[in-house]
Amino acid sequence: MGGTPVWSRTAPGPLEPFAVGYARWLADSGFSRSRIEKRLGQFGRLSAWLGMERLGLEDLTAEHQRRFVEARRAAGARTWLSPQSLRVPLTYLREAGILEAVPVAPDGPAERLLADYRRYLAGERGLATHTIYQHALVARLFLHEREGRGGLELERLTAGDVSAFLASECPKRSVSGARDLVKGLRGLLRYLHLSGVIAAPLQWSVPGVAYQRDRSLPRGLPAEAVARLLGSCDRRRTIGRRDYAVLLLLSRLGLRAGEVAAIELDDIDWRRGEFQVRGKGARLDRLPVPVDIGQAIVSYLRLRPGSGSRAVFLLARAPFCPLSGQAVSGIVHRACVRAGVPVVHAHRLRHTAATELLRAGGSLPEVAQVLRHRDLATTAIYAKVDRHRLRELARPWPEGGAS
Repeated sequence: MGGTPVWSRTAPGPLEPFAVGYARWLADSGFSRSRIEKRLGQFGRLSAWLGMERLGLEDLTAEHQRRFVEARRAAGARTWLSPQSLRVPLTYLREAGILEAVPVAPDGPAERLLADYRRYLAGERGLATHTIYQHALVARLFLHEREGRGGLELERLTAGDVSAFLASECPKRSVSGARDLVKGLRGLLRYLHLSGVIAAPLQWSVPGVAYQRDRSLPRGLPAEAVARLLGSCDRRRTIGRRDYAVLLLLSRLGLRAGEVAAIELDDIDWRRGEFQVRGKGARLDRLPVPVDIGQAIVSYLRLRPGSGSRAVFLLARAPFCPLSGQAVSGIVHRACVRAGVPVVHAHRLRHTAATELLRAGGSLPEVAQVLRHRDLATTAIYAKVDRHRLRELARPWPEGGAS
């Protein structure tokens, strides 16, 4: 980049002493020179506004964030018009220790309600961060869908509205996805009733989802479909090498999306040819690194962006943060689109790894070991994927019968 960019604009106000540090932080985070200049311009405008309003850093609250973007809208500005646009400078101020905590202001009625809901889940329910995230995903989908139809108007919410939402969304999901949707929606409706937003306890209007476990075959992708997914990755580019390695880990070793995202550089023991997997329930396991997967990871690491993060897989654009489980699922989704394969979730590739191992002659205990199942009964569902062996167990249909 030709050296660390410097602060070249006048930035009167409380942020002025931190401008050079912000520029260096942006450069270290992988921002291009042009994007650094734009971010510095935003930083200067925020600093100038705080100074004009006679506000200090301690006054950079959610309310003042909203006032800042509203002032930009009133002035006819066309960029940085949402409180969410302040996430990058606020992250810097927090990481640099300049401020202990700088929350990003929610934008709009639905987002403000979501912020209150998350505080309730954390403070009153004491839920874990990942569980809160999952509940918030369902709540955001429901609230934004309603807001897009002419406004929240939750005081008019009826059981019919809830049923219509579920009738629209459940067919798009697997059985487990529908159960997660129903569970999250019940939680939101319970909160809306307790907080007085809605008068009736509409959580009781949410039906259950039929328990379908063991009633169908686990569906893996055919080998040719997996080959097309892998072939769709342009390994001349960093993002293509990353996606190729991720898809191999999912389809060959059966890792979950979150487990791929959690792999760190220190987890890989290149001398022994194995790596540590951070699984469900804080469980730690070790798996071998097959040659093709090891080569794919090394190929990506040679082009991996510089970052202070120890995560193996990073976002393709600055700031180069670790991938999330959701981002890993996004990699699978985009590969399906590129390859012309019906879109599937990352977990389908886990099924693929298990079914291919069985078809190659592996036993159920071996599948359980690779998938790291605690109970062999969980693995038993894969006993149904080899239809040729199952035919040997089928008894012949009796000839004739009572009339």
